[in-house]
Amino acid sequence: SWAVFFLLLWTSGEGGKLLVIPIDGSHWLSMHPVIEKLRVNGHEIVVVAPEINLRIRPSPIYTLKTYPVSYTKEFVEAEFKQMGHRSFVPQPFLEKLSKIANFTSMFLDSCKRLLSEKELIQYLEGSKFDAIFMDPFFPCGQILAEHLSLPSVYFLRGLPCSLEFEATMCPSLPSYVPRFFTHSTDHMSFWQRLGNLLATLGSSLACSVLYSPYDPLIREFLRREATVPELFSHAAVWLMKYDFVFEYPRPLMPNMVLVGGIGCTRENKLSQ
Repeated sequence: SWAVFFLLLWTSGEGGKLLVIPIDGSHWLSMHPVIEKLRVNGHEIVVVAPEINLRIRPSPIYTLKTYPVSYTKEFVEAEFKQMGHRSFVPQPFLEKLSKIANFTSMFLDSCKRLLSEKELIQYLEGSKFDAIFMDPFFPCGQILAEHLSLPSVYFLRGLPCSLEFEATMCPSLPSYVPRFFTHSTDHMSFWQRLGNLLATLGSSLACSVLYSPYDPLIREFLRREATVPELFSHAAVWLMKYDFVFEYPRPLMPNMVLVGGIGCTRENKLSQ
């Protein structure tokens, strides 16, 4: 259950063993302090990451296992820089979606490489982990969780197409909750609500296109039919990196925990 993770995080004594599947860049920067806390409490941590990355480095607080990928470091740097630049430039929805598709294709290739590393998979199978801590923007972590029969804990700000609410069956009514890229607030006119509904339907279709390439990979590795949203629905707990006071009012499911500000640096006290 999801309680396993909190027992690992906040208790010391006999340490547990945690498998971590992160994402590079700012996602890793916010996850790293949590990993440090886990290590301080005496838990053993194994991080699995592509050998080509920007920020995930060997560390005494965890064991780093890497796997080869087909892309270069220059390609990764260029993609992250472009993504950061585009975040501050207004763009049409379809153009933003195409940029997300570039990342998902890179993650798909990375996932194929990871799951084909038989020696690494055998190591993970024999390591007897207690849980898996992951960023679901890289769906491969959940595929591994299913294969290893581990409870999964997600650490995220959000997913494309608001998939986190679909996967948890959390109510997210388009009449009240504005969708990303619509520039609407929670006070919408009739036409804005209608546009929000169309955006919801369109994003659902877009998500099926983004994640459908994983279906053959899931079928081959898990030897059963499943989709990425279906696998996401098996997550034990969702640690959401935002604060309720900064979001529009909306319901949350019991396994969705708000941890906004968890990655913020603690400042020193002011001197007198």
